[in-house]
Amino acid sequence: MFVAWTTLDDQEIAEQLAFDAVAEKLAVCVQVDVTPVVSVYSWEGQTETAREYRVAFKSLPEQIDRLEQWVMERHPYETPEWIVIRAERVGEKYLSWAVTNTTFSSL
Repeated sequence: MFVAWTTLDDQEIAEQLAFDAVAEKLAVCVQVDVTPVVSVYSWEGQTETAREYRVAFKSLPEQIDRLEQWVMERHPYETPEWIVIRAERVGEKYLSWAVTNTTFSSL
């Protein structure tokens, strides 16, 4: 299983992205942190800050490339954060549930 995340500055857009990713079976579960984080970053030579909502996608290996492309097509940022990590351990029951609730027929 992979965990991928991005950030958005609009909670409603973040929640819609989460809902749509699950509905389209690109992620088995998506969590949106509703307490904004403060991001500090360099943009065009300036140090910037933004209040953002973190969106964490749980996805299986067969879906991760499609999920990335899907998120990039819908993300409103010019340069969206996209970080993916492989879960070193996943509970057997959770993984079984994830596989059961995912379809690969559209891959």
